[in-house]
Parts: sequence; C-alpha cells; structure tokens
Amino acid sequence: MNEWPIADIARAAGVTSRTLRHYESVGLLHPARVASNGYRFYGDAEIARLYRILSLRALDMAIPDIARALTDERSFADTVRAHLTVLERGRSALDRRITAVRDTLTALEEGRDMSIDDALAGVDDSRYESEVRERWGDDAWVRSAARRRALSPQQRSADDARGRELNAALRDAAAGRDPDDPELRALIAAHHDWIAEQWGRVPDAAAYIGLGELYVTDARFAAVYGGEENAAVIRDAMAAYAAARPR
Repeated sequence: MNEWPIADIARAAGVTSRTLRHYESVGLLHPARVASNGYRFYGDAEIARLYRILSLRALDMAIPDIARALTDERSFADTVRAHLTVLERGRSALDRRITAVRDTLTALEEGRDMSIDDALAGVDDSRYESEVRERWGDDAWVRSAARRRALSPQQRSADDARGRELNAALRDAAAGRDPDDPELRALIAAHHDWIAEQWGRVPDAAAYIGLGELYVTDARFAAVYGGEENAAVIRDAMAAYAAARPR
C-alpha cells in the first residue's frame, strides 16, 4: 500500500500541514496511521478523500456541506471522473461567455445596437461574489452559486428570463401606484418566492426588508425598476409583505 507523510501530502496538494490537521480535527480527513513520534501518514484511500475535499472547496462548498457530501465513499477514479464533469461544465460556460464577448465586440465595431442583456451577456456572475458575501454572508453566496452551477444552459437562460420578466412587471406595477395596490402585492409575493429560490433559503423579514432598501439606495437596482421613485414603492411593498408574513 502506498503511504506518504503529511509534509509530502501538504506540498503536493498546495495546502499547509496545519490545514490537514484542521481537517482531521473536524473529522473531515484522518491519516491512515499516526506513528509513535506523532508523524501522520496517508494512504491511497486518504488521498482519494483529500482530492474530493479540495475539489469541493474549489467550488466554495462549506466544510459541513463537504462532510455530508463525503458520506458516500467513492473510489479515486469515481472522484476524478465527477471532478472532470464539473470542470467540463465550467469550460462550456466559459466558452459561452467567450462567444458572447466576441459577439459584443463585433456589434460594437460594426456600430450595431444591442440590448443591455446582450451587452452584458459575457460577464461572469461571480462579479457579485464579494458584495453578496459582505451583505448576506458566505452561506448566501455558496448556496446561490451552487444553485446556478446545477442549472443546464437552457435552465439558466430560462431562469434569467424569468427574473427579467418579474422585475419588468414590478417596474410597471410600481409606476404611480400605492404600495398596497393588489396587483403589486401579488407580484411582491411572487418576488419573495423568486428570491427564496435564488438564495436557496427563505429570506427572513430583516433580510427581505434590507433587500428592498438596497433597491432604493443602489442606483443599479433602482434603474432596473425605472428609477428611485418606483424602487421606493417596491421597497415599501416588500416591507409590508415581510411584516405580514407569519414568523
């Protein structure tokens, strides 16, 4: 049986021995054996498990989620095969963005008009990562990003279209109306459900109200809803909906 000391494993994996010891302390990865002098050694099974851990960490998966994902003990070959599938899916997404960027550049060089969706089609959604992590925590980004990765290209396109249609309906319903307008209230309920899907969890009242405030204070969101005045109506309707929902 192959066996390697912790220093060699850390160097090859690009992590520190301290990281490996942390994985051991939280029950994620135990060495095959510990020598009398305290030196830790890892065998083939541990290397297969470490490979899966590092692959899942690269996908921004939290430690508790990784622990749950590791309950099915796959072989090293199965682990690598699954990782290859994820990488190929990522390459396909990158190829689509490259095509979108080329199309945008061609349209600009030829002086053709573009919709805002076409103009920004090549931008990676991960540009929002730091902002989401700061406002709503690491878990919010991990859940949202995992949900997006799980969608096929067709599902992702349909999901984006649904969001645009819902936001457009909110914009039109908010124009010159009261936050208590029945049509607007119905759309807010649909919006709340949509946000729950995007976040991978049902937003509590504080988070949903905070999101409504962001729609007003952030010019990017206000523009989606036709300006700050419309965004304020939507914010008030969101606050009323959150307050009325059973705790």
